[in-house]
Amino acid sequence: MTARRVLIAAVAALATTVATLAVAGEHGTRDEAKALAEAAVEHVKKVGVEQAFKDFSNDKATWTKKDLFVIGYDMKGNCLANGWNDKLIGKNLMDLKDPNGVMITAELVKTAQTKGQGWVDYIFQHPQTKKLAEKSTWVRKLPNYDGWVAVGVYR
Repeated sequence: MTARRVLIAAVAALATTVATLAVAGEHGTRDEAKALAEAAVEHVKKVGVEQAFKDFSNDKATWTKKDLFVIGYDMKGNCLANGWNDKLIGKNLMDLKDPNGVMITAELVKTAQTKGQGWVDYIFQHPQTKKLAEKSTWVRKLPNYDGWVAVGVYR
């Protein structure tokens, strides 16, 4: 391979890496978070809760956009789907609180139960930077199921 071809290949590889890192660093918006949560509700209606929750946790190409991902819980605070951290699946997180004392899961459950949908604000670790950041999460109660889905946006 000529030196020119090696240089072109190296530049192409570097450009691909930079483009991938740029996309990985993008932040979702409130509108995008809400839209992804609404799409998740429609997916539950289409395939059922059990299959949808598996999809949210395993199909990253469809259910993870920028730094947005779908989570699914029952009303007791049990994590049943998590598009970013599957180690949380099966755990009860009702007592999870942020550094300011906001009971995160309890507030999401309360919003889903009392309003059916809405925003909940708290502090949480950003999945990409690993730093604490302000987060707003759109939660939506699921029809015909005692649980909810949500998507949060980091601010």
